[in-house]
Amino acid sequence: MKITKENEISLVKKILTKLGASEKDSELVAEATIDADLKGFTSHGLGRFPQYITSIDCGTINLDDDITIEKETPAIALINGNSGFGQAVAYKAMKLAIKKAKEVGIGCVGVHNSNHFGVTGFYSDLAIRDGVIGIVLANTDPAIAPLGASKPLLGTNPIAIGIPSDTYIAVDMATSATARGKILEAKRKNQELPEGWALDENGNPTTNPEKALNGSILPFGAHKGYALAFMIELLTGPLVGASWGKEVTGTADPTKDCTKGDLYIAIDPSKFNDPQKIKKENEEFCQEVRDAGDTFVPGDLEVKRIAENESNGMEIDENLYKQLKKICSDLDIEIDEYLE
Repeated sequence: MKITKENEISLVKKILTKLGASEKDSELVAEATIDADLKGFTSHGLGRFPQYITSIDCGTINLDDDITIEKETPAIALINGNSGFGQAVAYKAMKLAIKKAKEVGIGCVGVHNSNHFGVTGFYSDLAIRDGVIGIVLANTDPAIAPLGASKPLLGTNPIAIGIPSDTYIAVDMATSATARGKILEAKRKNQELPEGWALDENGNPTTNPEKALNGSILPFGAHKGYALAFMIELLTGPLVGASWGKEVTGTADPTKDCTKGDLYIAIDPSKFNDPQKIKKENEEFCQEVRDAGDTFVPGDLEVKRIAENESNGMEIDENLYKQLKKICSDLDIEIDEYLE
């Protein structure tokens, strides 16, 4: 079965407003959810949505949310998300970073006490749309074991970077071999993992998603991914007043309070150079890369997937359908009306 872009947005908004979320928050969660699915990051789209419902039921998402700006300078701010929807908190944080960047050249906003926010690149894309460079970092529940160890201490710690141009130039990636959400998705679909993704609790390679969730995910690029995950852990933990290492909770288990942190950075290119000249030279380099062989520019694959998914709709597997049907049944919503 499939769901269209429009129906997915409508379904998410319908569920959340029935649960008591505001129209604005429901819209932001829906936009972030469909953004993930359209780009092909299904582990962070509708497939992750039931986690948010569990969080609402457990009280780890505060429906009466609003951010508190705890510290602020012309270029920097520290936000307490007050346990609101991660998507709503992240949106406000990046918009504040963008505003500061346009005023003084750069904006850097740290966040603690928020929640899982979907795909990291949704927020760097906000910067692109406003003509500024966007960089987003976050930490997560421990999933990566330090090199030479067997117990996870670092999160999958994603990074996203978006650069304004006439075409889409962006990267959104975990610092692990795969995102934890993809392992959760494989478990839901009863699929094996590719080799080289994960270790079991004894430090042995595994393709079993359950054993991987009880063990650890490998960093990408061995020591390089590990080092990058380590640095992001510090930039989104101690720096912003959030937890780090084994104290990070709530991104994988929605019944626990979310203690992770985020960092949002916006840079105004016009403070360096003529933005049109920068865009022109960005495009020239992109063309050089595309002309070099059977290759692509970061962002090309997402643009292709978006076009395909907008045309064809997005698949919903049987187990996800059952989860959504239960949620909808409890709220007197007929889910089949939204599916094809």
